Amino acid sequence: MEEAKQIVTAIQKGDIKPIYFLMGEEAYYIDKISDFIENNILDEAEKGFNQMVLYGRDISIDDIVSNAKRYPMMAERQVVIVKEAQDLSRTIEKLVDYANNPQPTTVLVINYKYKKIDKRKALYKALQKTGLVLESKKLYDNQVPDWIRRVLSGQGYTITPKASQMLVEFLGTDLSKIENELNKLKIVLPKDSQITPEAIEENIGISKDFNNFELRKAVGERNMAKAFRIVKYFGDNPKDNPMVVTVSLLFNFFSQLLQYHGLNDKSPRSVASALKINPYFVNEYTSAARNFPMKNVSRAVAILRDFDVKGKGVGANATPQGDLLKELLVKIFG
Repeated sequence: MEEAKQIVTAIQKGDIKPIYFLMGEEAYYIDKISDFIENNILDEAEKGFNQMVLYGRDISIDDIVSNAKRYPMMAERQVVIVKEAQDLSRTIEKLVDYANNPQPTTVLVINYKYKKIDKRKALYKALQKTGLVLESKKLYDNQVPDWIRRVLSGQGYTITPKASQMLVEFLGTDLSKIENELNKLKIVLPKDSQITPEAIEENIGISKDFNNFELRKAVGERNMAKAFRIVKYFGDNPKDNPMVVTVSLLFNFFSQLLQYHGLNDKSPRSVASALKINPYFVNEYTSAARNFPMKNVSRAVAILRDFDVKGKGVGANATPQGDLLKELLVKIFG
């Protein structure tokens, strides 16, 4: 996030590179920087003759170089943006000659999503000398809530830890999807508002009571009645609550409990750091550790491995998801 901000700030100050090679698993920042360049380097009058968008599936490296070597018309520079450049992965190294000697009046933007070029090869080394390379890495699950908080803080909003966790569990780590849902909330909520689980349930449709976050909490508290109510809801709404996600979350939870039991320092700060969780959730792990001694935690991890296979249709083809989840709870609580 900070590197992307620095790139935008440099462009705003007039420090514009001849090549921007944007690569990596996280498409969000690639799109953000590419869109910023597309919308801000040239004014509207200059764009007609001096800005073009190409797509990797339709062109070759020679096409890119040919367009990049053109001179701008009645403007200081031209902008050439190549989207979906990962479709050129087999020939991308052929760009090295241009990268070694780029046209100074061209801003060439390469969007190389979901992949990265080999840093040992000549193209990467050339780009490092004459242009700018951004590697946009995928965030881990535990990093996304803090990303949500920081994005909203910069826009005049706050969010509760539970609300951010709900978004991550429902949307995963796809930052573009999360941003789309946050934009919906910002339409209906005034600035300086706090985004709560109730706001998410009302405006996005994620249940504040029947979700994996609440199931994890109920299991940790050994609240059997609540846990079974939630998995019944999951069974009635399997498309919105796939079993593979539920089992994965519970597996991660019990794996973290194993780690918790092995900690010498169980102070809240130490636990939050070791388990890579928000300090807000430390009490849940402390409570769950009391309810599940290490022997029980190890047993639960083994059970969840077994049900991960069953949830994918191995050995349980005809069993409804809801019944499998109930059986899972019986064994964990048993």
